Amino acid sequence: MATQQDLQDLIRLMTVTRKMPMLQAMTSIKALQAVELRSIKQISEAPLPTVQEALKDDKVARALQNACKAVIKRNATQSSSPPSGGGALKRHSSISSSTSPVAKRAKNDVFLTGPVEMTPQELEASLELPICTDEDQIKEAVIETNRAPLVLAFAVEMMRYTMPEQPLSSRLSLAQAVVSANSRSKAVSLGLDKGPSADQEGYGQGQPRVRVMGREVAVLKRSGYEWKGEEKSGDEDAKNDGEAQATTATMASTLEPAPTPTATWSTSPPIVMKDSKFVARAIHLTSPSQRKYLMESLMYNHPELKSATHNAWAFRLKPPESANWLSQRIIREESFDDGETGCGELMLKVMREAGAVDTLVVLTRWFGGTMLGPDRWRLMRNAVTSALSERMRKTGGSISLGGEALWGLDLEAMRKAQPGTTVGGYGSGKQLQPLTHVVGMHIHRPEAARSYLLRSFGKPSPPPADETATSPSKKKAVHKTAKALEAEREENLGLLLGALRLLFDSWADHLDVAELDRRTWAWYCAIRPEVDSGPNGWGGKGAVKLVDILKLRRGNQS
Repeated sequence: MATQQDLQDLIRLMTVTRKMPMLQAMTSIKALQAVELRSIKQISEAPLPTVQEALKDDKVARALQNACKAVIKRNATQSSSPPSGGGALKRHSSISSSTSPVAKRAKNDVFLTGPVEMTPQELEASLELPICTDEDQIKEAVIETNRAPLVLAFAVEMMRYTMPEQPLSSRLSLAQAVVSANSRSKAVSLGLDKGPSADQEGYGQGQPRVRVMGREVAVLKRSGYEWKGEEKSGDEDAKNDGEAQATTATMASTLEPAPTPTATWSTSPPIVMKDSKFVARAIHLTSPSQRKYLMESLMYNHPELKSATHNAWAFRLKPPESANWLSQRIIREESFDDGETGCGELMLKVMREAGAVDTLVVLTRWFGGTMLGPDRWRLMRNAVTSALSERMRKTGGSISLGGEALWGLDLEAMRKAQPGTTVGGYGSGKQLQPLTHVVGMHIHRPEAARSYLLRSFGKPSPPPADETATSPSKKKAVHKTAKALEAEREENLGLLLGALRLLFDSWADHLDVAELDRRTWAWYCAIRPEVDSGPNGWGGKGAVKLVDILKLRRGNQS
């Protein structure tokens, strides 16, 4: 029986070895599967007429079967060779990196959910990056890199805090869009490229934009893409709420004129992460004075809420029809954090994005004892979004929810749009087939950005050996294997991302999103490697001391 790995191998053979466009490869694979040929081995052993019948092209069928036979023969030769000596390379114990079957399956970093069907959770797991936050190791680490991948690392880590609703795949894509735009601007300023950019020529016209490290990039919304981090969700609270909603509305109506006949609480499924639990509720509201009574009735029907660590709330109200012309243009907004810093403003932001008015939202959190970092913003947003969506479903209204996952558009690839184009963006040098797009829109692939990070952070070369040393004292140069170099670069990336994590953690609760975005570019400039000025410095590498990143943390600055 063919496995997922068999499918991966067959896709790789067709697209990488045979240089077949992705669309053609997937069409061929479906045709082969129709005649029960699902792996390289099965194709190599099948009668040639069967392959020809499936592909409807004798020449293509013969070439594919010969390629499959060559792979089988090469694998048989390799498996019969004696194993080479040497123990397994030891990874740093404090660096976490994905070793799941999903991550191994996506190691070649070429394709996304189109060729190989992966759930959002599998995709995000396959893109996991190494991380090490051991300060002692970080302080001793010196890495060698050029500037483009360093910008990429800064942007990916920063967006955990400025765009916590974005999954890792989106952050990688958006960060690569920033690197591509920055690198092209630099190339033009150095005279290495000329003419207007694809963005200036209007290739991104009409697309939404986001600001990352001070640069606006065109994006594509990934409609329907839903993902989770480590949190778990359930529906037990929603079930309990269904029994109490009528009582809540009745009690509120005895204290204040009834809001509307549909004034019932809509509840999000509970979201649990590291023993912290989030639940959001939304209800119709027609006047500020109703807030107090509605919340009292909510607490009465759900006494467990009184034991919660935080019960934050926010509402948005249209002005009454009797208001003057100027007042009718102003929506009244109020919020209360109840100790959950920034929660009220976040709820108002989500409500604005949704176009929700005449609505009260209550967000409850039971703190589990472990700080969640930037994940808490994503969890709070998801809970509020779920409650608003449920309310609109019950009332028959429409809602346009913000916070969707995004792709960074590759405008330069859209302009070139020809086979063999470099579509990984300036700085990545990743050669992909032209069909690396979503519904005709070229995007920056997260796999390419991840691969770029993993291979870009080496160690500085040692100083030249002392030529005056006597022969017995000379040390023979040790040449590292490709596998050892790969492990070393991965370890260095983990240390770099760990240093950036510590930096952003120190500032996240003290700066708003816009200021954190602005400062990130300044922090990058403060520690970027020194390279030659002018064209000679293009792509040049230099040393970066990771301790310099730790010195930028809040409390370390005068």
